[in-house]
Order: sequence, then C-alpha cells, then structure tokens
Amino acid sequence: MLKSPTTLLLLFLSLGACGVEGQNESAETFSVPAGQGSIGPNLAKGPTGTIVLSWMEPYETGHALRFSTLGTDTWEQARQITNGDNWFVNWADFPSVVPLSGATWAAHWLVSQPAGGYAYDVNLSTSQDNGETWSDPFLPHTDGTPTEHGFVTLFPEDDGLGLVWLDGRKMVNEYDAADVTASGMTLRSVSVDDQGNLSNPALVDNLICDCCQTDVALTAEGPVAVYRDRTTEEVRDIYVARRVDGKWQPGTRVAEDNWEIPACPVNGPIIRAAGQYTAVTWFTAPNGRPQVKAAWSNDNGRTFSKPILVHDESPLGHIGAVILTDGDLLVAWHQRMDNGTHLLVRRASSTGTLGEIHRIAEAENVFAFSVPQLALDGGRVAIVWTNSIDDTYSLGSVVAPISNFN
Repeated sequence: MLKSPTTLLLLFLSLGACGVEGQNESAETFSVPAGQGSIGPNLAKGPTGTIVLSWMEPYETGHALRFSTLGTDTWEQARQITNGDNWFVNWADFPSVVPLSGATWAAHWLVSQPAGGYAYDVNLSTSQDNGETWSDPFLPHTDGTPTEHGFVTLFPEDDGLGLVWLDGRKMVNEYDAADVTASGMTLRSVSVDDQGNLSNPALVDNLICDCCQTDVALTAEGPVAVYRDRTTEEVRDIYVARRVDGKWQPGTRVAEDNWEIPACPVNGPIIRAAGQYTAVTWFTAPNGRPQVKAAWSNDNGRTFSKPILVHDESPLGHIGAVILTDGDLLVAWHQRMDNGTHLLVRRASSTGTLGEIHRIAEAENVFAFSVPQLALDGGRVAIVWTNSIDDTYSLGSVVAPISNFN
C-alpha cells in the first residue's frame, strides 16, 4: 500500500477541459518491462547518452528495484538491483538508477526504520560495470535520527557522485512555532567516491518544504540544486543553490510567486541544463491560482529571467521537463479533465513563445499523484508515466520525435 507524504495538502480543484489543441498521435508506444503494481518511474541520462528507466515493482512480500535501458525501438530486458520487505514505498519519493561516468553507476532506494511512520533512510549502492553488479548498500547520512531522509537527487561528481536530499534530523526537536528552523526540514549534500567513502557533508538550506522533489543540473560552472523553500512565514517558492569551488552558496529565489501555504503541496521543481542554457520548471498556486511556470538563466543559475506562464487553466502540476539543444523546454504536467487525469506536454521558449498543448493519447488513465518522466534521446523524447486502472498501477511509455511538439 502506498503511504501518504508528510504534511500533504490535498487541493480539491474543480477542473475541466483546458483548451488542449492537439493529441500526439505519432508517438510510438514502448512497452515497459515492468509488472502490474509497478510505481515510481525515474528516467536518467548518462554522459554517453544511455537512458535508464528505473521503478519499484512488487516482489514476494515487498518490492524490488528494477531498471531497463532505452533501445532503438524498445525498452531492453529488465534487470534487478535489490529487493526488500521493509522499504518506504511512496508515489512522491521514489528510487533512482543513474549512470555517472565511464562504467560507474549509482542507485538509491528508501528503507523504513524500526520506528516506522516517516522514519526512513536512504540506501545507496554503486556499480562499476554498467549496472551488472552492485555494491553492498550504505547510508549517505550519519545522523542516526528516526526521521525522514529522502527526495534524493544523484549527480556525477569527479570520479564518484554527489547527492542532495531532504533531511529531517532536526525534527526530533520539539516543534516551536516561533522558530520553525529549530525543527524543520533541511536540504543536505554529501560526496561519495568510487569506494563508497563519504566526504564534504554540507547543510545547503536550513529550512525547506517537507516533501517536494529536489533536482540538480550540471552547468558549465558546476552543479545547481533546485528545491521548494519554506520561510518562517510559510511562503514556499522555488529556490536554487549553486556550488562554487566546492561550497554551496546560499539559496536564491527563482521567482517571487509568494505562494503562502501552511503545508507541503508535494509538487517539486525540475532544473535542466544544456550548453549555455539552464532552465527551471515548477508548479505554484498563489492566491489559489494553480500555474505551471518556467524561467531561464544565461549565467549558469546565478540569475533567472522573468518567468513565463506555461499553463494556468487549473493544472494539477507534478512536472516533468527536458531541455532541447536550442534552449527550449518540453514541459509535461498532469491535468484533470472530464474523463479523468491526462498527461499534457507543451514546448516553451525563453522568449515566451508557447507551442500547442499536446495530450499524450496513450496516457488515458494517469495516476494523478505521480511524477511524469522525460528524457531526450537525439531527435526524440522518451516519456514515462504511471497508470492507475481499477486501483492497479502500471507504467506507460511513448517515444516521440521532437518535431511533433511545435
């Protein structure tokens, strides 16, 4: 059974048709080699172009972490990394399998602590042979508190990997409404070498939103992390933090949405970089007006342009995005329509030019509370999502030419 994220705010919206102008009818269905009940898809693209899809699949009395690579006309045969019956299984906080450099890959998944509830740990494993064999799991955090550790982003770093994650170690403190920084969620980072040794532990931000996904893009000047911040006044806007000369700089706000919300909306941002372009895409709902937005940076994440409005006709959010070689974004989000939840995709330019809204026709039974995944593969884009049919989950996938999205 899926567990609800901490401090989830349920937004009951009256949603109808949203002016969808076209369906992406030429998208080719790629069957995912995942069994019924699979959830939590994640797409990662390695430095040599390998695209890896990972997911959680029911296995005996628990779940298994499995993955597949994208071929010319199919997802390749699934491989399994590990399994367990004590995992923290959640639609919002899901594992990943990431190619790093050379033959080095990394994977993470979440394991419940004996305390139960939202006390769980990040488990890491590395592979030195392109995912054929994996190391024994280890923890990237050493605080030992019975609290939340999750919403991880892995990224290549020198000969190893870096990661950022949401860390609840301060939540063991008694809650103080006058000083939520004393007991709130934090964003932390660490480096891991090819032997699994930890170094450079860092506090990136001392108060952030409790359960929104994180993301990291590698720019010409180093990694830039994106996350949903939280102020003491409960404003939860999108921030970025740049790592310069090995040190994380203080987070800065991408845009002044001023979304004041007393709970986590479980809607994390996406950051992508390609060449001189860096772009952030996110969901926000100031004054009760749900919106999908995007903003670009031409200085490796130091500053961002005035955001453009990608869609504002009551989107549910849960954003996916990929950046193209010309700096345009393909943005995906979930939209409730009269006949259920659908997956919509739109091209957006930093100049404010917006393409048609395309409904992915194959995605007719989308699990509304899931996160679509996009990855660029040459002149085409792979899109993966979670279906929900009669309360049974499964994964769907299409691959479509970029030229379809105008």
